[in-house]
Amino acid sequence: MTLLRALRLRCPRCGQGRLFDGLFRMHEACPACGASFRREQGFYLGSIYINYGFTVLGTGGLYALLVLACGWSHRAALTACLGAAVVFPVWFFRWARSLLLALDGSVNRQQAADAEPPGG
Repeated sequence: MTLLRALRLRCPRCGQGRLFDGLFRMHEACPACGASFRREQGFYLGSIYINYGFTVLGTGGLYALLVLACGWSHRAALTACLGAAVVFPVWFFRWARSLLLALDGSVNRQQAADAEPPGG
């Protein structure tokens, strides 16, 4: 449930409110339930690691696919992977932050329980 909310870029608490106000700007709180998205300084640094991991896995898989399955030269595959390694993290930024919030809510059960909406 929480993972689905993260993939839909919705509030990890209620699943209704949107996390982002614009392309890169997060709401300070959920527009639907009021849950705060503000965390301690440096919290969202963890989303960089999530983004990095997905970028490494994605570009590694892309390289293998291009060289082994499509028969591209190593140079052409590396060029394509370099382009993907620049574009993908920018595109994936929002999902990395959303996944970090979902992970935080699932690991930090006390905070998740304190943030439960009224009525369950």
